[in-house]
Amino acid sequence: MTSVAAAQWGTIPVNTKEINDVRERCRRLVRRKAVIAAGVSAVPIPGIDVVSDLSLFAKLVDEVNTSFGLTAEQIDRLQPSHKLIAYKAAVGIGGMLVGKIVSRELLLGVFKRMGVRSAAKSATKFVPIAGSIVAAGIGFAVFRHLGYKHVEACANVARELSGAQPA
Repeated sequence: MTSVAAAQWGTIPVNTKEINDVRERCRRLVRRKAVIAAGVSAVPIPGIDVVSDLSLFAKLVDEVNTSFGLTAEQIDRLQPSHKLIAYKAAVGIGGMLVGKIVSRELLLGVFKRMGVRSAAKSATKFVPIAGSIVAAGIGFAVFRHLGYKHVEACANVARELSGAQPA
């Protein structure tokens, strides 16, 4: 099965090449969504970026989980031993969004961890023009950082599961 087919059908990629292909495709998706988040961050209305970031990130997490075959529904369809491996791997690598239904509260917790950058982004909105540019840069960096961490967590879980497959 090709990596494109694996991603389309939401199956877990089974070899290193497939995992790397899905990983790269998801990283491109992260960058595209980070650009959108940066654009919204440049709007000089405090608070609008937080709502947008939460919505964009929730969609991103769902898309990445689906691409790796790691949504809650997909993991539930695995053999019991593979389910255990998937959840142990997710916990072990800090992938708190792998295989989870993403809620606003869960995402707020993730974004609170990046609180200093978010506060700086909000504060810069009060500085004309240059503040919007800085806010957009910070917005892009934070969104990309969190997105990349999630992609790496999913790739690591997929690697753990591929190692558990019979040869």
